[in-house]
Amino acid sequence: MDDIKIVNMYDLTHTLAAPLFEKAVYPWEVLPEIGDFIKNLGKTLSDDYEQREENVWVHKTAHVFDSAYLHGPVVIGPETEVRQCAFIRGNALVGANCVVGNSTELKNVILFDNVQVPHYNYVGDSVLGYRSHMGAGSITSNVKSDKTLVVVKGEGMNGTFRLETGLKKFGAMLGDCVEVGCNSVLNPGSVIGRNTNIYPLSSIRGYIPADSIVKTGNIIVAKQD
Repeated sequence: MDDIKIVNMYDLTHTLAAPLFEKAVYPWEVLPEIGDFIKNLGKTLSDDYEQREENVWVHKTAHVFDSAYLHGPVVIGPETEVRQCAFIRGNALVGANCVVGNSTELKNVILFDNVQVPHYNYVGDSVLGYRSHMGAGSITSNVKSDKTLVVVKGEGMNGTFRLETGLKKFGAMLGDCVEVGCNSVLNPGSVIGRNTNIYPLSSIRGYIPADSIVKTGNIIVAKQD
């Protein structure tokens, strides 16, 4: 289970949410606290951020298109682009140099720096690590069809594990430098280790180890040096 601890998935120097993660062990533990954290963070931001409305802070170097919708609590970081018709529903901390694309929807998320969700993505109740990227049309599914609480399952270094999260809404935890192929679905409770690539049209669930490739048919192979 050490595989999916925050310390093994994320470089916390690439997010303003580092203090929030430092209080937790597993990344999904921060999900219920994102909104309150952003409200408190906004009060401490430098003059480089402008408060556009209640609980909405946007860095002065960010480019937010007029047709994008921002509902607080939201922080948009420096040099980030929020494109046409993006729908940010609240509880969203978006880092520096990110792309939130046309018609992309965010809700209760943390995007580390240099994250790209550029085309028709839904990202809800999720954490996307540094330089992670979701291809066009890929989404996080954040509620199970039977509405039961999400359990994280997988095979780690110490054998099979099963972790109760106590959460009804839990999308995906993407480690740093994860690539998700176009039109993939990340089912509730997906945890994807660092430097992993997922083929297009994949349906992912459970834990995917770091440095893996998920091929067509959910065949998981280790990357070769």
